[in-house]
Amino acid sequence: MKSLFLLCLLLSVGRLHAQPIKGTVRDASTHEPLVGATVQLLNTETGTVTDTEGNFSLEGEGTLRVSFVGYQPKTLPTQSTAMTIALVPDKTQLQAVEVLGRLDRDYTSEYTFSATKTATLTQKLPQSVGTVTKELMADRQTFQLADAVKLVSGVTPSSFYNQYAIRGISQNEEGQLINGMRTRQYYFLQPLTANIERVEVIKGPASATFSSVDPGGSINLVTKKPLAVQRREVNVSVGSFSTLRGTLDFTGPLNEQKTLLYRLIGAYQEARSYRDLVQNDALLLSPSFSYVPNDRTALHAELILSDQRGNLDRGQPIFGAEAGRTDLNSTPIRLNLGSPSDYFRSKQLLLTGSFTHQFSEHIRVNATYMKQTWTEDLEEHRTTNAFAVDTANQPVRSLAAMQFVQRRQFWNIDNLNGYVTATAVTGAATHHLLVGYDLHRWQKLKGGGQNAARGYLLTDGTVAATFDPTRVDAYQLVTRNGVTTPRPNVEYFNLTQPSYPLRRPEEYTFNVVTALPPALTTTQAVYVQEQLDWQHFTLLLSLRHEWFEDITNYQTAQPLVVRQRAWLPRVGLTYEVSSHLHAYATYLQGYQPQANTVTLLPVAAPAGSAFAPLESDLKEVGVKVDIGRIRLTSALYEINQRNLLMNANDPDQPDLLVTRGAERSRGFEVDATGYLRPRWQLMSSYSYIDARIRQDSDPALIGARKQNTPVHSGNLWTRYDLPAMAELGELGFGLGVQYSGSKVPWFTRDFVVPAYTLLDAALYYRPVRSQVQLALLANNLTNQTYWIGAQNYLRLFPGAPRSLLLSLQYQF
Repeated sequence: MKSLFLLCLLLSVGRLHAQPIKGTVRDASTHEPLVGATVQLLNTETGTVTDTEGNFSLEGEGTLRVSFVGYQPKTLPTQSTAMTIALVPDKTQLQAVEVLGRLDRDYTSEYTFSATKTATLTQKLPQSVGTVTKELMADRQTFQLADAVKLVSGVTPSSFYNQYAIRGISQNEEGQLINGMRTRQYYFLQPLTANIERVEVIKGPASATFSSVDPGGSINLVTKKPLAVQRREVNVSVGSFSTLRGTLDFTGPLNEQKTLLYRLIGAYQEARSYRDLVQNDALLLSPSFSYVPNDRTALHAELILSDQRGNLDRGQPIFGAEAGRTDLNSTPIRLNLGSPSDYFRSKQLLLTGSFTHQFSEHIRVNATYMKQTWTEDLEEHRTTNAFAVDTANQPVRSLAAMQFVQRRQFWNIDNLNGYVTATAVTGAATHHLLVGYDLHRWQKLKGGGQNAARGYLLTDGTVAATFDPTRVDAYQLVTRNGVTTPRPNVEYFNLTQPSYPLRRPEEYTFNVVTALPPALTTTQAVYVQEQLDWQHFTLLLSLRHEWFEDITNYQTAQPLVVRQRAWLPRVGLTYEVSSHLHAYATYLQGYQPQANTVTLLPVAAPAGSAFAPLESDLKEVGVKVDIGRIRLTSALYEINQRNLLMNANDPDQPDLLVTRGAERSRGFEVDATGYLRPRWQLMSSYSYIDARIRQDSDPALIGARKQNTPVHSGNLWTRYDLPAMAELGELGFGLGVQYSGSKVPWFTRDFVVPAYTLLDAALYYRPVRSQVQLALLANNLTNQTYWIGAQNYLRLFPGAPRSLLLSLQYQF
């Protein structure tokens, strides 16, 4: 017992006399502090990362290894005095494939993998890429994607769906990617962001890099990857509109050699809304593993399970609307045309595996495969986008015509991406050659369908799709508020006396019953890319050849097959004026097939021919500047797109589509991100967009503004942290301003969605010597009533009133 006591005493004394190792890590060329650099005691589990001023502190003795992405690591003995460690930039240290997580903890991302399929510094990329990092999403408490992407210049939410306009060009449901791979996902319900490392908005038609993407730009969700240092974080949040959220994020090595790394991310949300009947519950689970046995080989496996349950919010109807006399405040913003029994369920399982191996100093091979299953289950009451009519066929603007819709869909998606990179030097030029192959296979499985109940009840008990005022006696009639109307199949929604009774869908007559035909869409491509560095110039050349095949009625006796192919070039040039200033110019072409399975319900092209593909091009020049620790990107661009699908306006064929139309978007945008001071971060953006209709079946629209696109818009978010106080701890403040100009609705152009300015604020507090942080976020402080967009009189999308969100974060 005495010996044990002496041993414990000696250990305690030794611990009392152990001196902490303190120091600062800086950039060797700019002398700026490096935030998030890893400091590790070799052959121990002791390690830390630098704070917002580049400082670190840990206990122990021995040899330190200091590393930071994009810099040469440094190994040095510990010292008794405060250390200043200067890391030398080494841009060749970026990993070729993103299998390891990002260590930085700020608003700026130095590199992108997706824009060129290799690790490329954004300063040398001849293209504009807007990035929202996980740190910014955490400070803004952006639990869903829409709250993140609106911070990027030129990105405008179009509705409550996961739907945006980028640079004035509307996205469709194919416009988002995960780790550079195309997916079928998330069109109606917003995806959670707990597993997202950063959101990249790659501006312009990036079809030379990806398969069939939107002309305005692509939203790429880069998921969090395992780290070689141990980090564990739990976060719980409560807020307005019955919002409850919880997340966990655990990562670190699984063996002593740190060759096997893991990351486990989970998130759960229960949330109602400021809108009647709307709910969004979601579960996300994502484990991932990276195996890096040496500096030549790496493997990564990642699983994403997403299960979302809620309602489709089709927007706010307004009362008494007609051209020239539209009152957006005639109904409360909470008003929703739905039923308590409505639901929307979406479930996806996504598995990704990637492999990279460097055969020699100059040759590397990379391959990624992603498998996804996606299901949709919907029942909803929604408007037919029209008011009720009286017996004279005149609109009754206090009654919204309704329908009931059921839908089931099942999808199976396969993605394969493989390429070889080779590096060579010829004289003063360095070549980075890439040759690759892409496969995207998108299958709609048998068993899907959509049923609808709408129209008017006839006296014989059948249903008519439309009302014929010359045959009033054939219809059942009903009188409300002194107005006689044909009796609807699905009861009208009374805008003057809204109510939400439990409806009985079995009482409806389903007069539109549609089996969604099985379909298979396959895109294959081969491509070659050259990145040439010569003196101060970086030249990016690429050429892609794509084969597209679309089969409606797949694996049936009468398949309908559409085949198309295209060559897609890209040319970009960056000039390094100085180490802090780069100028660039680029030209891109875009291509997006438009076959029968593009729409939810297949619509054949005239005479059975294929729709012409949506073609686009981008011309862009810009400047990227580092001012201190602020990165500024500005761009001047023009995007043209042709062969837009639109209604043929044929009374005998109301669903007939034709490829007719063209649009042009010109604009200027600027983004600034980084540190004003060591404790003061910001992200700001401004966008000017002149988007016009150039061709249309309606001559009156030629030259008119594009829908749902503000001419001017801007965002600012900034956070400042006070120096730590001995008794109080750490205190930080956040402030945000968002401005969006007026917009023209999507379908009805007889009114304008007004401009708005929003003010947000946040307070952050971390107690002394604690791993706990409290954050209080207040959105729309002035409680302004505003709308983010509109489709017509019965579908406006009002923004949220003032709301609060309180979060508790614990790191250990």
